Amino acid sequence: MERSGPRLAIVVPCYNEEAALPVTATRLTALLAELVHTGAIASDSALYFVDDGSSDRTWDVIEGLAATDPHCHGIKLSRNHGHQHALLSGVLTARGDAVISIDADLQDDVAAIKEMIDAYAAGAEIVYGVRRERHADSWFKRVTAEGYYRFAHLMGVRLVFNHADYRLLSRRAIDALGAYRESNLFLRGLIPQLGFNTATVLYDRHERIAGKSKYPVAKMVGLALDGITSFSAAPLRLITVLGVLVAFVSFGTAVWALWVGWFNPDAVPGWASTLIPLLFLGGIQLLCTGIIGQYLAKVYLETKARPRFIIEKQL
Repeated sequence: MERSGPRLAIVVPCYNEEAALPVTATRLTALLAELVHTGAIASDSALYFVDDGSSDRTWDVIEGLAATDPHCHGIKLSRNHGHQHALLSGVLTARGDAVISIDADLQDDVAAIKEMIDAYAAGAEIVYGVRRERHADSWFKRVTAEGYYRFAHLMGVRLVFNHADYRLLSRRAIDALGAYRESNLFLRGLIPQLGFNTATVLYDRHERIAGKSKYPVAKMVGLALDGITSFSAAPLRLITVLGVLVAFVSFGTAVWALWVGWFNPDAVPGWASTLIPLLFLGGIQLLCTGIIGQYLAKVYLETKARPRFIIEKQL
């Protein structure tokens, strides 16, 4: 006897994904049809494509999909708000008992969605999609990504290792997520704070189906900084420790300089003894000022309490 599963919504944030969307929509609609046929999900399950202010024909493609398939819906943001905000807008807007988020390039294996639904049916409120390995990445990206997860852990940030934004959230988890109002979004750090019963699904990551990556190094670095400064005050505490160490080093240098001046009359003062401490102290001060500036910038943005996203149109 076939069972009627939960109403599933799949949220796909899109930014200039005109080339990838037709293939993405075909694969995901086929997967939905298969899951409905087996009774794993309800027949009114749907796809939600979120256009994050694209400059190409992404929205035109989404409109075409929505016009020809009742299971496809579109959410158009008023401008480019960034991947995390676009993803959040889709998750909070989509209607369903459970919501799965996946990027439009389909590098995340869609076959893992079946396992996510099984984990949800077994009682998991949050199901993380976790990469088995990173062999498909370049050496640089693999080392920096895994190094970042370890560094974030040292800073006290709770992250699921090798998990990005491929996950399932139950309606209860989404309601809890909506209570978090911060503007500086780092969802892979925010979701673990929700608690609830969780599960993990392993999958292999593939090459992009079309187009180029919309996440250059600068954006990845920015997201990494948000991940640390949004969830940990450890860098500020490190500044205090660093200040104490520099004070000891400076005191030791002063004692050495006095000893040379008093007990070695033949010593000729060199430029190194003057220049090195100045450069060292100047570099430390700039580093500390930059870290404090990161936190002040976040406080500045949070106090404005501006909308995290603006939806221009829904289909």
